[in-house]
Amino acid sequence: MKLSLSVRVAEKFNAKREANMTLEQLAALATAHGYRGLCMRASQVGVHSPPETVAAACALLDRYSLAVSMLTGDFPIPENSDQGPDALRNITPYLDLAEQLGAPLLRVCLKTDEDIAWARRAADEAAERDLRLAHQCHTRSLFEEIDRSLQVLASIGRANFGLIYEPANLELCGQPYGLDAIRRLAPHLFNVYLQNHVLTADGPDALETWCRGEVRFRQIPLWEGGGISFPPLMDALYAVGYEGYVTVHQASADLGTEAAVRESARYLKGLLETN
Repeated sequence: MKLSLSVRVAEKFNAKREANMTLEQLAALATAHGYRGLCMRASQVGVHSPPETVAAACALLDRYSLAVSMLTGDFPIPENSDQGPDALRNITPYLDLAEQLGAPLLRVCLKTDEDIAWARRAADEAAERDLRLAHQCHTRSLFEEIDRSLQVLASIGRANFGLIYEPANLELCGQPYGLDAIRRLAPHLFNVYLQNHVLTADGPDALETWCRGEVRFRQIPLWEGGGISFPPLMDALYAVGYEGYVTVHQASADLGTEAAVRESARYLKGLLETN
């Protein structure tokens, strides 16, 4: 498994359109702490970016020898808004950008059964370019719950359409996320996102779910106890033969971006080295 850093770490938790670091600052930080890729989002480069911005990003990533582990090409997808699935209906510019950035994987969004047919068409177009699409385990989407996720993946029925495993969102939805869950999802795993939190009724943050209503929580660093226990999850990913990226996908949780990036890498490299 390889470490990837999402540019999400330099966005505000509730303001995904605002970056508080430049792409070069993020690239330098990622390289300094042993990340092998950046997970690109529209707060840095997206389908709205002018050609000169995209070209500059490509040159910068090449200079730092960083791959793009995945591309999220617009703002509605990570915001999980009603406009999130629109990319499926016009996937071409997203595929164009992925090719420019050398990103083999694109994140997409599905919220209704109507989106499934569009996902098939988008996956077919992506396959023509040897690209893959993936959906995150995410609240208020067709991928909230494991059983439903597997049903949707079967309905899409495309080998290049898979899943971004994210245990924190599964926990918000009351879903199992350990070894048994990973075994069920293993044939479809294209990426792994890691965030951490403690579920608590008086938590400062809240997200709406379709299956449980509002769930409140408190963000904590990846390595802090009391939330998601990552060592057994890393063991489980090894056990099912997952060899892709493990992506730090968490805003700073009040630590500051630089400290969070550094300490997350230190913690995860320790787990990866034990396997």
